[in-house]
Order: sequence, then C-alpha cells, then structure tokens
Amino acid sequence: MINFALVGVGHIAKKHKDAIEKTDGAALVAVCDTNPERLEEYKDYQTYTDLDEMLKVNDEIDVVNICVPSGLHYPLTKIVAEHKRHIIVEKPMALTLEETEKMQQVAEENGVKLAVVHPNRFRPAVQKLRKAIDDGLFGKISHANATVRWNRNQAYYDQAPWRGTEKYDGGVLMNQAIHDLDLMLWLMGPVESVQGMAATRLRNIETEDVATAVVRFKSGALGVIEAATTIYPTNLEESLSIFGEKATAKIGGKTANYIQTWNIEGITQEEVLALQKEIEKNPFGKPGHQWIIEDMVKAIEEDREPIVSAKDGIAPIQLILAILESSKTGKAVKIN
Repeated sequence: MINFALVGVGHIAKKHKDAIEKTDGAALVAVCDTNPERLEEYKDYQTYTDLDEMLKVNDEIDVVNICVPSGLHYPLTKIVAEHKRHIIVEKPMALTLEETEKMQQVAEENGVKLAVVHPNRFRPAVQKLRKAIDDGLFGKISHANATVRWNRNQAYYDQAPWRGTEKYDGGVLMNQAIHDLDLMLWLMGPVESVQGMAATRLRNIETEDVATAVVRFKSGALGVIEAATTIYPTNLEESLSIFGEKATAKIGGKTANYIQTWNIEGITQEEVLALQKEIEKNPFGKPGHQWIIEDMVKAIEEDREPIVSAKDGIAPIQLILAILESSKTGKAVKIN
C-alpha cells in the first residue's frame, strides 16, 4: 500500500482525495493545512497545520500531493523532497522557470519522484488524437490551434486574495490555458520560437486576462494560441485542432472533450460517427487525477519516472513565460 498525504485542502484537494480513494494500492492517511477550520471536513484522517512537522512525525507517508496556490509549489516541494517523500504537484508546476528547475533538481538530489498534474492528457478524445498522430495518420502536420474562451468574472478573482496575483496565481495562461498548452506541446513537440501579446482588459487583477500567440515548432509546423477569461457571460469553448496533409481534427466543446471534426484519409463517415458516439457516451473517462495517482503508485513499484514528469511540467511554463516576455518586448522569443 502506498500512503498519500494532502497539503492544502481547497477546492482541488477534493479531486485528489477522491482519486486516491478510487485507486487500488493507495490510501489517504494524512492532511495538512494552515487553516484548522478547513481540516474539520478531514477529521477522519490524521490532520496537521505544519507540513514540516507532519513529515517529521509521520513515517508512513510515501507521497505528498501539493494542492496549495501556485506560488507556494516550490518551497513546499523542497520541504517534501528533503524529507525523502515522493511528490505530486498541481499545475502549474511553478510560476517561474527558476523555481521549476529547482523543483526538478531537489527531487533528483533526494531520489524522489515528482509528478505534475496535467490530467487532460487522459481524456478519451485526446487519447484518440494522440494515437492517430503517433500512427502517422496525419502525415506532415502544417499547424495547430489551441483556444480557451472562458468566463472568470470579478467575483471569481475576489473569492481569494491570491487569485490573479503575480506572486501566487498567474493569469489566464498559467491558470486556465496551461492544460491546453500542455496538450499542444505533447502532441506537436517542442517549440522553437513564439510571438505573443497579453493584456489585462476587463478584470481587476495583476495578471493578464486575455492573451494570443503564434508559435513555430521545431518541426517547422506553426501554432496559434488564444486564451481569455473575459468571455461574456459564461464559458464559450475550449478546443484543440490539428491540421495535417492527410487529416484534420478538432476536439472541442465548452471543455475540450468531444470530437467535433475527424476527417482522416481512408476513414469513412460511418466510422467517424461511431467514434463520436463512443466518446459521447463517456467524454470525461476515468478522472485525470486518478490516472496520475495510479501512475505514481506504479512508478514507485516499478522505480521509473512518472508519466507526467518534471520535464513535462517545465515545458508549458517555459512557453508561457516566453509569450509574456514577447508581449512586453514586442519581439519574438526563442526557446531553448
């Protein structure tokens, strides 16, 4: 049995709790939060208000899931790694490239595994798209498009003092669109350069609420990114499109869970309709957090890297920071 602990019990912690409870070979044994009142609903577990103290006195914890505001990911990862416990950290991995690299380094130095939560990779439609690309069905890819047109009104940002801040949260790219940027990189490969624009147009926050960018991948393919939390009055769409010499595909909906377009050479319309119906029966599939938890259990047992590793977590942060730098300088930014 692999024993897990949660640190930070806000909204996202509930997904971690449910995922652990549904995973064979995993058990939630402890919970930590600096606010004792929040711990009331977790009174069936061992509860702590200090992470360092929890790890000093509780030897049975194997993995700590970090569910705190993004700006705290690095210091808490450092504490956990130095106690020789494995780590699952929520997206984004951190808000600066320096901190992501330190997180990877401290995990490696202490011989612990570090997984980053990018659960959208495991959506059934996304898995189908990845397989089609891997099977060569698209041929040479010309370009891709990632779009996030969502609503996060001022009340959303006012719910907590850290939301929309540069130090703890980040903007639409770090907080909402990062999942889609992760998917774009996972499907298209590394980026060579990016030209971006970002602005704070409607929300009273420190960070951007709308951003656009044009990407050149190392493969030579191009990409277009649009992300906004300014859409009135509710979420409009989240979509990912890939265009190749032999195929066109678009995964979309209010969240990117449905196959809206699937035109692939040699595939009949009847096959397309059957695939769409298959996805519609269970568009979310097994929860992405459960995939991450199950994989961590197996990674420990098999002594291998997690399926979404620190390297995977760093890539979208690097892209986002390049977009923001480009927006400030007005120049394209190359990515190493």
